[in-house]
Amino acid sequence: MSGDVTESAAQLDLSDLDKWVGKPVVFAELWDPCNATDIRRWVMAMDYANPIHWDQEFARETKFGDIIAPQSMAVSLDYGHGCQPACVGHIPQSHLIFGGEEWWWYGTLVKPGDKLFQERRFYDYKVTDTKFAGPTMFSRGDTTHRNQHGALIAKARSTAIRYLAAEAERLGMYDASAGTLKRWTKQELAEVDKIRHEWLMSNREGKSPHWEEVSIGDKLPRRVIGPHTIASFTTEYRAFLFNIWGTFHWTAPEGVKDPWINQDPGWLPEFAFDEDLAMIDPRARDGLYVGPSRGHIDDSYAEEVGMSRAYGYGATMAAWNTDYLAFWAGHDGMVRHAKSDFRTPAFEGDVTFFEGEVVDKIENSQWGFPVVQIKVKLTDQNGKTVVSSLNEVELPY
Repeated sequence: MSGDVTESAAQLDLSDLDKWVGKPVVFAELWDPCNATDIRRWVMAMDYANPIHWDQEFARETKFGDIIAPQSMAVSLDYGHGCQPACVGHIPQSHLIFGGEEWWWYGTLVKPGDKLFQERRFYDYKVTDTKFAGPTMFSRGDTTHRNQHGALIAKARSTAIRYLAAEAERLGMYDASAGTLKRWTKQELAEVDKIRHEWLMSNREGKSPHWEEVSIGDKLPRRVIGPHTIASFTTEYRAFLFNIWGTFHWTAPEGVKDPWINQDPGWLPEFAFDEDLAMIDPRARDGLYVGPSRGHIDDSYAEEVGMSRAYGYGATMAAWNTDYLAFWAGHDGMVRHAKSDFRTPAFEGDVTFFEGEVVDKIENSQWGFPVVQIKVKLTDQNGKTVVSSLNEVELPY
């Protein structure tokens, strides 16, 4: 998310930040390997009905021989929403939102039975004054994903936006942009369903365009997701596997202090976790009931951090972008790089439209093979930009 620069008398206390820059952070792993049900749960939550990820009979007839995980799913096989290495350190009375994600994929697919292992590092941060929240910190963290064989799956660089909750509420962080909750007519919903179905049928068989056949200016088929609801946000939340009780464990080496074990990022008391109680009652660290995620599904808590109503997850929007590109690229293509900037959340009651355009063809790319460069824009029903991205996609050539 971006914001114009302004000035504010409020100040962020960053005294706990510098000691984490460049350091490994967030030592946690999921207990179990990925299974087919995890994959199906993920694509259901992302509203991504590509049959290679859920239809066993369809998948058996493809070159893969079985369902595979979408590229977007690596973040679900991690501890956290991908944002954790970007938001370490204690900042009193603060809150955070995702600002964006950048991903690189290295060619190895994730299949049922695979287990991913992560290395996470706090990369850097900067502070500026914004009109939506006053003093605001933009921090970045890196996560590297490898499978059980040591093969490099992906690298992610996430951006967290941290700000004083009271200042964001005072400034009406999203009051003007979110508008009122839209009530959709049957005719409008029928049109949304029509666009959704047309997109699903545009490449259900997974055919890949060849690099030579693609031209600058080519448009990708239009996609839509929504209307977003508290039910859809909750479904998204539970598809991130660490949000299921008992799925992960802490793995910090002996003598290494991990800022995420019994963490105190400085959130408001009503958004804090109780790690000790969670050993007995896991609901004490369940983000649908406590912690910073509860504002996603509860308007009263959303207002406390500057949101006008319930809103979606940043990591979900990055996944939508990846899925959109991967569906177009087909079974013989692969998204290699995606840089998504989050402009505003997907709010309850809104729909999100996708439009993509080929803006360049790079024959001698850094990857060692040709790629096409695609700009993608996600907008709400009023035309307001939700996400903008620049991406590189490998196609057969």
